[in-house]
Amino acid sequence: MFYAPETAPIDLPTFKSTISLPYTLTPGKSAGTFLAEMPNRRIVGTRFADGAVIAPGQDFSPVDGEEPVALVQAPETGELTAFTRTGGVVLGLVRLDGCRNAFVHKILADIDTLAVGQRVAARWSTSEQGTSITAIEGFVPAPDAPVGNVLPLDTPAEPLGVINYAMALHYDHAYGPYYGRMFDEIRQNGVVMGVRGSNADEALLPPREIDDITHKRTGTWKACADTGTIRACSLINMEVYGQTRPVPYAYAEIVLDGASTKMIHIIEIDDLETAKQTIKPGRRVRAVWTQGERKGAVSDIERFEVIGE
Repeated sequence: MFYAPETAPIDLPTFKSTISLPYTLTPGKSAGTFLAEMPNRRIVGTRFADGAVIAPGQDFSPVDGEEPVALVQAPETGELTAFTRTGGVVLGLVRLDGCRNAFVHKILADIDTLAVGQRVAARWSTSEQGTSITAIEGFVPAPDAPVGNVLPLDTPAEPLGVINYAMALHYDHAYGPYYGRMFDEIRQNGVVMGVRGSNADEALLPPREIDDITHKRTGTWKACADTGTIRACSLINMEVYGQTRPVPYAYAEIVLDGASTKMIHIIEIDDLETAKQTIKPGRRVRAVWTQGERKGAVSDIERFEVIGE
C-alpha cells in the first residue's frame, strides 16, 4: 500500500478551456453569389421552375430538390413572420417580398413594438463587413414601405469558392473535490492520487465519488506510484492538424502501480523501428516529470519512458 499525504484539496479556480474547430465551407454557386454581392448591397435569391423564389439563394429547391433556373435580385423589404428575443438580441423570420421562404436575421427594434405580419426593411451596415450576411445590419419596422419586386440579377459577382471558418466553444470546468485533490497533490507533492474502489485496494484514476463497477461510493484516498505498465499503445508517425508534439511518438494507455484503471499519456521515441521492439503491452514505464514549478495538471508529467521488460 502506498503512502497517501495528509492534505486537503485547496480552492482551485475553474479550468478554463476552449474546444476549437477550424474548417472550410464551400457555399456553392447560389449562396456563394449571395455572399459575393453583399458589398454591392444586393440580396441574391434563386428562382425555380415552378416560379418560386428563395432568398438567400439556394442551389436546390427545398420542395423537390430541383436546381434553380435563374439567379434574381430580391427586394430589401418584406414581412415579419415570427420573432423572439435571446441574449438581449431580437431575432425574427423575415419573408422578403415575392419570396416563398423566410430567413432568420436581427430585428432592430424593441420586441414590445413588434407584431407578426409587420412590414420591415433591410438596414445595411455603415462599416465594412466584406462578403458576410452581417453587411445587412438587420431589419427595421417599415410600415409605409411599398411592396418590392423580384428583379433579374444583372452581371452577378463571381461566387465565393471557399470560406475559412473557425467555431469555438469556451467553457469553465469545475474541478470538484475529487479532481481538485488530485491536481492539488500533483502540483504540491508530485504525487498522482486516486481513490480506492468500493471493494478493492486498487485506486481509480481519475478519482471519482462513485465506483464504476459497483455503483457504490468509493473508498479512501491512495497515492499511486509514478511507474506502471503499458496495456495498449499506438505509434504515431503521421502529422495531422492540431498536433502539439512532433512525430514520431507513442500514445499509450498505462496502468500505474497501485491503480486499476488506465491513464493515457505520451511515450517519446527516437525511431519507429526501435519503438516497435521496445514499446508494447506489458512493458514497464516510469513518469518523467517536468522541470520547474508544476501547474497542477496531467501535463506536469512530461512523458513516460520505458524502464524494463
